[in-house]
Amino acid sequence: MTKGKNFYAWFMGLFILSALILTSCTTKDDSEPIASDNTQESTNESPVAEDIPAITTALPTIEKAIEETSEPIPTKPPPAAVTSSPTFEATTDMAVTVEPIAKIEPTPITLPDGWLGPGNFPTNVNPLTGETVEDPSLLQRRPIAIKVSNYPALVRPQAGLNNADLVFEHYAEGGATRFTAVFYSQDAHTVGSVRSARIIDFEIPVMYDAALGFSGAAGGNKDRFSQVEWFDQIISPDFGHGGFYRAQPKDPDTDFWHTMFTDTYRLRDILQERGLNVPPHLQNGMVFSPEPPSGGSTAKQVEIKYRGNYVTWWYDSGIGRYFRWNDGERHVDANRNEQINFKNIVVVSAEHVDTMIPETEVGQGAVSIEIQIWGEGPATIFRDGQRYDGRWHRNDPYDMLTFTDLEGYPLPLAQGNTWFQLVPLGFDKLYVTS
Repeated sequence: MTKGKNFYAWFMGLFILSALILTSCTTKDDSEPIASDNTQESTNESPVAEDIPAITTALPTIEKAIEETSEPIPTKPPPAAVTSSPTFEATTDMAVTVEPIAKIEPTPITLPDGWLGPGNFPTNVNPLTGETVEDPSLLQRRPIAIKVSNYPALVRPQAGLNNADLVFEHYAEGGATRFTAVFYSQDAHTVGSVRSARIIDFEIPVMYDAALGFSGAAGGNKDRFSQVEWFDQIISPDFGHGGFYRAQPKDPDTDFWHTMFTDTYRLRDILQERGLNVPPHLQNGMVFSPEPPSGGSTAKQVEIKYRGNYVTWWYDSGIGRYFRWNDGERHVDANRNEQINFKNIVVVSAEHVDTMIPETEVGQGAVSIEIQIWGEGPATIFRDGQRYDGRWHRNDPYDMLTFTDLEGYPLPLAQGNTWFQLVPLGFDKLYVTS
């Protein structure tokens, strides 16, 4: 009996000890942060208490915080089918598959009279737009690239896009797109909502020797950003930096991570403090001409059907600019209540490679995409209501994207801002209406 009692006592002691160990392994201290996936980006956006007020503070709503400083730009409406969920096959007369073609080396050539390009930009001409600036000192500072959300639809209207010299639209994950907007010759009093960086943002800031502002990054990408040689040009709360703030959303159902904003003035002040608000070192670059070159075909309307949204650009010949619709709705810049409009639309086709880095904002199992904008690939330029097929080139990491026609001669953009639509090789959802 003694032996049985001892065994029972030993057994109960072991059972209690096991229960205590199991409890300690499964219970978290309330003070310990609980990791979450990228949907909330809680691990990506480390708030800076002094610079990012809580969303419950008495900040103005986004609608009131964004000043309306001018009347909307007048523009004609697009065809009725575009404003009411267009059927692409029914509303377009040309579908284009963007395929790789044989390698074409750029042909050295003296630019025609009136064309501007690397080597002949006057000191008062912006090499990102080919436009003359009234104050040349604006070009004696560093460009700033800022990540801006485009998913879900409630983040629209975004702020500041019409002030950007360049905007890159790219797949983020799960079919949704995101923007990297590059500001150089103009500033914007509000930019956002600001979101997390993607792999493409290891390339864009290097091309333009730009600073990079973003809210956070997936773990694998954050580690890589912390090791880049241009880390001092990064401004992000993910690394404990200031320069960003939260604004109360107009939609009460808006998730917290869609409420971060900034402006170019705040970010420039930080660059100034770091001694980095200096003129960029730009290699190669784009060519501009005041008049469209010969050889184009009419392009009144351009549609790009991404998996998660579709984009429509409609050319207004009276104003000479392409105006944007997103998912059939007028896409507006909230700063002035203007429809987004750009002088050039450039479709850049490049290899898209899935990585092992999880990005779970749009569906579980989505991963970061490496968009390989190095080397060369197909490009289509839309300017002045004309379409030009050619090639993009970038042979050095510090080179800007340059463009040639199919014979290797420079293919000029119109003087003005440019919106880049990045698509995969073999993309067959580009539709052009003449």
